[in-house]
Amino acid sequence: LKLKSVAKMNLIKRTTVWPLIRNTVFAVEKEYSRRFYPIVNTILPLEQQSQISLLHEEIKEFTNPYTDVLNELTEAAERGESKVAAEWFRKALHYNLSVSSKKNGLMTVLAYKELVRGGNQLTTENLRLSHLLGWCLELQHCTILITDDIIDNSTTRRDQLCWHRRDDVGLNAINDALLFENGIYELLRRHFRHLHCYVQLLELFQQNTFKCMLGQSLDMLISRRNVSTFSVEAYTSIVRNKTSSHFFYLPIALALHLAGISEQQIYDDCERITFEFGNFCQAQNDFLDCFGDPNETGKLGTDIQANKCTWLAVKCMERADERQRSIMEKFYGKNDPQEVARVKELYEELDLIEIYTKYEKETYNNIETMIFQACNGAPRKTLLKMLNQINQRDIK
Repeated sequence: LKLKSVAKMNLIKRTTVWPLIRNTVFAVEKEYSRRFYPIVNTILPLEQQSQISLLHEEIKEFTNPYTDVLNELTEAAERGESKVAAEWFRKALHYNLSVSSKKNGLMTVLAYKELVRGGNQLTTENLRLSHLLGWCLELQHCTILITDDIIDNSTTRRDQLCWHRRDDVGLNAINDALLFENGIYELLRRHFRHLHCYVQLLELFQQNTFKCMLGQSLDMLISRRNVSTFSVEAYTSIVRNKTSSHFFYLPIALALHLAGISEQQIYDDCERITFEFGNFCQAQNDFLDCFGDPNETGKLGTDIQANKCTWLAVKCMERADERQRSIMEKFYGKNDPQEVARVKELYEELDLIEIYTKYEKETYNNIETMIFQACNGAPRKTLLKMLNQINQRDIK
């Protein structure tokens, strides 16, 4: 079954024959363990289903300190002798943190447990510290996503209105994002100041926030240029700073430092692998922004309208002839729905859906090989879980 048009796909789904088509595809998927992307969801082997079930239990455990985090940060805000501001901070925290999938923060916990398994470090207190580090990571992501949504003028995030879009918030969201960032250092000061890795943890958050903001800046500056200037080099630089560092390397690096790992080769291998995670994830994010179902992704795509330097735009300009390049230069970065649709039609004309599907499969296999080849001491199991989380993408 091969459909090149998402519009055609949506039309078929509205017909009475769709259940028959869907069930036929599911049967073929189960028999040959193949993946028809983006037509149907992956049917996973029983072993992988049990792993996902286990992950759900781990997410539930990770959520346990959530109320404590809210209380501690609210108390910290109350030291400013402004109960009103403290109550607002708590409201902002709950609105943005409560809808997170928690999977990024959880990866710090899983990596830490893997790194210290079999030793005497896996105490109740140390496990709690790993959870708190995960919540610091969630705070950082909120900081980044709030500012990203403001810059991109986005409407929805994780199935709800973006924080800055609320009538009672507006551009006050900028100040809230800064509060979130400083909440990280409040938690670190309270719980990690006595540890040998305290300075390294501080520096990791500071350095990765800085890198991400540089990536945000580059993303914004390049989006002001004509699509004809987009390049692989610019795109790669955006991804390295904006996506790879804080979404993928930081969760692992935090666990390595908390576990007391000092071997530089382990850090180097993890950084190399997580950089490829960023490429994989960002390409997927760009694809779903254009062709994904908002009910599944939790957000309305705006990359074309915002003139973003995306995987699709770069690939399109690489493959386009003179006529097709002129179409991109004329319509890319425009808000008119018909002009946006014309860009999507061009993507389909250039077979970018098929090209992306091939890229996704090859990239998954390459990263999996890199993980297996990583040096001893690297948290391979956690890295594989991260890879599979990207592959079974839920970007809400």
